[in-house]
Amino acid sequence: MNHFTTEELLEAEHAGWQSLCESSGGTFYGRILTDDAVFVLVNGMTMSREQVIDSLDGAPAWETYTIEDEQFIHLSDDAAALTYRATATRSDLPTPFTALMSSVYRRIEGKPRLALYQQTAVSD
Repeated sequence: MNHFTTEELLEAEHAGWQSLCESSGGTFYGRILTDDAVFVLVNGMTMSREQVIDSLDGAPAWETYTIEDEQFIHLSDDAAALTYRATATRSDLPTPFTALMSSVYRRIEGKPRLALYQQTAVSD
């Protein structure tokens, strides 16, 4: 069995953030999301796969982002999670966006597919 690695999941997360910096997130997440994927956003909103894809292409681009304090969690032979603290900036926001992120991946047909993504607010 081909277990996930921290590096593999970090690569997927960086690719996702890069797509958000290029306003092409819908295209990227359309390829990586499972059919039943769910996003739980920091504002309490939940989004289905289709809603995520529809909302991201053409969305305002993030200018910078950082990923810190990542933790890898092995869940099963074909599933794993990655948690981390993300900080991102965008010209239309007065302050950087900072949140704790959790992403759960499943390996489907040999490829990592994102099944669940959750943002948790960080209070300073």
